[in-house]
Amino acid sequence: MRRRRFSREAEVDPFYDMLFNMLIAFVFCFIIALLAMNPKALKAGDIPSKAEYIINVSWPDMNPNDIDTWVQDPAANLVWFRAREAGLMHLDRDDRGLTNDVIVINGNQVVNPLNTEVVTIRGIEPGEFTVNVHYYDSKDGQPVEATVSVIKVNPRAEVVFYGTVSLARKGDEATAARFTVLPDGTVTNVNTLPKTLVQRL
Repeated sequence: MRRRRFSREAEVDPFYDMLFNMLIAFVFCFIIALLAMNPKALKAGDIPSKAEYIINVSWPDMNPNDIDTWVQDPAANLVWFRAREAGLMHLDRDDRGLTNDVIVINGNQVVNPLNTEVVTIRGIEPGEFTVNVHYYDSKDGQPVEATVSVIKVNPRAEVVFYGTVSLARKGDEATAARFTVLPDGTVTNVNTLPKTLVQRL
């Protein structure tokens, strides 16, 4: 009887060894699959972009003229098309009217009709911000009306300013909005008092 029991245990042990080895192989394959599905997670130094405020400047679709956005922060840093990053501010999109808005897809020319510039402020910096629009270049000599919005993104989207600015001719500059950011991120003292930002190029 003892011999029989011993032989049965000897037959069962390799079965458990095989199960254990299969489990190890399965866990190993699972870890490799996770790493393969998200290779970007392994890249050191990747910091996801984050915005606290978004400034949009737009003008009529298909308008050929070039309107530029200038934003100044409380430390007097300026972001504009020749300085796309300054302090916590980033010019994410510089639109030049219809210039460079034509692309070729499958041999056909496609025109992007939208005219929009976007500036993001990627942190809370207490103090006053100024948003100006500048009629940089004219293709038709006509006045342009620009729409400007300032949106506080966190903890939920909130429009803190929305308005329009009329630019009569090339070279005109207008202050669209001035607003003060408090240490907790709250926006106050929104106004349109004129302030010149454009450096004569």
